[in-house]
Amino acid sequence: QVQLVESGGGLVQAGGSLRLSCAASGSIFSINVMGWYRQAPGKQRELVATITSGGRTNYADSVKGRFTISRDNPKNTVYLQMNSLKPEDTAVYYCNADLVSHSPFRRVELWGQGTLVTVSS
Repeated sequence: QVQLVESGGGLVQAGGSLRLSCAASGSIFSINVMGWYRQAPGKQRELVATITSGGRTNYADSVKGRFTISRDNPKNTVYLQMNSLKPEDTAVYYCNADLVSHSPFRRVELWGQGTLVTVSS
């Protein structure tokens, strides 16, 4: 069984910083893309950032220049460094991974349980 476990959410003032972590564990053969999505109250889930196993990144326009996604492949962990946070960044942040499991050998898309980020004005 494979799973994603997130950590690092919390309450921060506008202009502050937070770092989210997400570790994949279990019978993992390989992980292609890992990423972060968020869902604010009353809104749909949206892409924040993704990163491939080769380090190629993609960001939502709303977070470019403020958020940085990175990855530790040997640890199967993805990070999201969030700087210059704004109240509109308040949301539940979800980790996502596109991976291949060992047993059974198959492609799997996983979601983490979500971690709440609250930015106060």
